[in-house]
Amino acid sequence: MKVIFLKDVKGQGKKGEVKEVSEGYANNFLIPKGLVKLASEGNIKTLEVQKKAEEKRKEQEKEDAKKLAEQLKDITVKLKVKSGEGGRVFGSVTSKQIADELEKLKFKVDKRKIVLDDPIRTLGVTKVQVKLHPDVTGEFSVQVVEE
Repeated sequence: MKVIFLKDVKGQGKKGEVKEVSEGYANNFLIPKGLVKLASEGNIKTLEVQKKAEEKRKEQEKEDAKKLAEQLKDITVKLKVKSGEGGRVFGSVTSKQIADELEKLKFKVDKRKIVLDDPIRTLGVTKVQVKLHPDVTGEFSVQVVEE
């Protein structure tokens, strides 16, 4: 019996796949649990339309990420922190502080997407990368100044 998987089923198939499974397994387990539906002509066409819509959505996300990366390229985020002798910062500048400052500048970037190898602990300008999409990485400057 040909079925379309609605969810991932371990050892059988992934969401969106069309596969042949035994009739008893499908009728007694997969269909009642809502894991699959029969692979009729209409259901297969619906699946193809959904896949195209998903691809279009992913492509749009990638384009939006590229635009945001271009805009961030020219941005310098200024953070005022308390510091001691020799330009050493008390504590450190974290990705959350950077994300908050970006939000004040009208850029919505999740703090988990900001890539800091080590927290910033010195005054001055630092280049910071932000992973906006699996294929798109942007970069901007963070200027840490004394309060």
